Amino acid sequence: MLDADFFRRWMTATAASVDREAERLTELDSPIGDADHGSNLQRGFRAVAAALEKDPPGTPGAVLTLAGRQLISTVGGASGPLYGTLLRRAGKALGDAPEVGGKEFADALRAGVEAVMALGGAAPGDKTMIDALVPAVDALGGSFAAARTAAEEGAVATTPLRARKGRASYLGERSIGHQDPGATSSALLIAALVEAEGE
Repeated sequence: MLDADFFRRWMTATAASVDREAERLTELDSPIGDADHGSNLQRGFRAVAAALEKDPPGTPGAVLTLAGRQLISTVGGASGPLYGTLLRRAGKALGDAPEVGGKEFADALRAGVEAVMALGGAAPGDKTMIDALVPAVDALGGSFAAARTAAEEGAVATTPLRARKGRASYLGERSIGHQDPGATSSALLIAALVEAEGE
């Protein structure tokens, strides 16, 4: 069973990972976006980590809802609302339970991913964060490690795609050959589950 402490570790591990990879995320964003994906997410997840430390919520759902709210209020561009929606919707789906099982967590994350798809209008194959999140959620029933692998493979697989949503879509054919920064940061989020589990 997964408790609030696990979800706090997940968000803290994500913040640390985004810190480490911020430069690479911004490099990926430079040719096809605003060159601010890494710095935006870094600011957002630092705010999440600080908020969780200051006033730790007592349930898994409350941890994710708080994290989502922080991201929406501190991250500019599209990534704040998208990541915020992902976590808030997943948190809402978990409700007030003090602990959740793996299946409940997978179902909640799927609800979050569906909310992101509805908000951004993106589907798998559009070269967005969805390309990492959908295979990750599909693999989550197996293990966190399987979900991490699926997300990382999904992110890499965005490289040959032409962007059909978001800022990168304005570039048309020129978006081909670049790994999507949103899919890459989503893979970091999923990989942090393995770290949180190991602590």
